[in-house]
Amino acid sequence: MSHGAHRAQKSTQRHSVASLFLPTKATHSAKAVRQAQAVATNGAMVGLAPEVADKINELAPQTRRSIRLARENEGRRRAAVVSASLATLVGATATAMMAGNPNRPSFAATEGTTTISTLRPVGAASRSETRAPLGSGSEASLSADGTWSLGGDSASLDVSSMSKSIASNPQVAALLDQDYSNLPKGFDPNHSTGDSGNAYEFSQCTWWVYVRRHQLGLPTGSRMGNGAQWAVTARSLGYWVDNTARHQGDIMVFAAGQDGSSPTCGHVAIIEQINPDGSVVTSECGAALQGKTFSRTFTASQVAEHQVIHY
Repeated sequence: MSHGAHRAQKSTQRHSVASLFLPTKATHSAKAVRQAQAVATNGAMVGLAPEVADKINELAPQTRRSIRLARENEGRRRAAVVSASLATLVGATATAMMAGNPNRPSFAATEGTTTISTLRPVGAASRSETRAPLGSGSEASLSADGTWSLGGDSASLDVSSMSKSIASNPQVAALLDQDYSNLPKGFDPNHSTGDSGNAYEFSQCTWWVYVRRHQLGLPTGSRMGNGAQWAVTARSLGYWVDNTARHQGDIMVFAAGQDGSSPTCGHVAIIEQINPDGSVVTSECGAALQGKTFSRTFTASQVAEHQVIHY
């Protein structure tokens, strides 16, 4: 019995602490070694020291899975490093090109046109665009190489043909554009018209003026008073009133008794035509005409003595 015990003790002592540093097929991790290995000394179990476990981890063979994960992690790390380096290089290159490259985008004005040179990739031809100034009124064309220009170099935009008004009445808006330089200061084209329908007695001069103005698309008040009162009423509503015939549809106002008008009520007429010499042709009506109209011609000097309502 003593010999057997002696042999068993020798067998156990072969697995000393030093022998654990020799890698074997059964050793895979420090955790497994801690669970399976202990050194028996005089019948007592002694656990592995932490430094021993770390050494075992370094020497223990890796599993296939751990090798694959390590390889993937290394690939991701390298990709991140390459991306950061490339971004830094591109930024530095772009800054240098903008600072010192003569081929960077440039703008140069020549004879009223703007030439824009566009930066192209290395090896590609640069492209330039020649643009005519805004408001040239010429037609734009695009060439095959990507450049465009406005045709008709001598063409110019007719500013007078552009609408400058904000009048809600389209006919008034058209007349405003023609009268732009002559309009009274602060004139409001959207002033109150005073229009609520034709309230004038049939065949009166005021009745005809209301009818004719509406035919021409021009505003007219419904209760402007007798003919002689129309200029005053029109001004109070915001109409443009002066002593000049300007357009077809202007209202020529006669004071009481002026140029054959009623000595009590005065008169109003529509200017239908303005002649080159400044004379005008009118259309008029009266109570005795049963809705029929007549026409007269007034010289420029006569017109200047009357007040004229425009819009």
